[in-house]
Amino acid sequence: MEFQQLLELIHHVSDSGLSSFEYEEQNLFIKMKSKSQKIEVVEGVVKNTPVERSQINEMVTSPEIKTSTTSDQKLVKSPLVGVFYAAPSEEAEPFVKVGDTVTKGQTIGIVEAMKLMNEIECDYDGVVAEILVENAQSVEYGQPLFRIQ
Repeated sequence: MEFQQLLELIHHVSDSGLSSFEYEEQNLFIKMKSKSQKIEVVEGVVKNTPVERSQINEMVTSPEIKTSTTSDQKLVKSPLVGVFYAAPSEEAEPFVKVGDTVTKGQTIGIVEAMKLMNEIECDYDGVVAEILVENAQSVEYGQPLFRIQ
């Protein structure tokens, strides 16, 4: 997606009054929520950070959309719709924290769907750079959960 197309998309979604919007194309995943958003594109993932409405025009007119396409950053996405859990139980430590070294096949989280606990395994060897969801947060199919470097 070209930068100008992205700006047009932001304007259209902002003007439409939608409360949520998702778009996916190859390695680009855009998710916008609520009325006021600051959008940052990282590794083809869009993260939303609420901002004041007065900042939207400034944000959109100046190219602040940051793009990082480094190949050493990988995403682990949710394989199903459900609720994400960072630990095997409420009292237990999380499976992983930012900065932890992980290996391919290692359990790094759980997604509960229809009362079944589905272990989320890491697809890559590396280091957990970012956990993109909160514990007990609802997640969608294909939603990025972790960024691995």
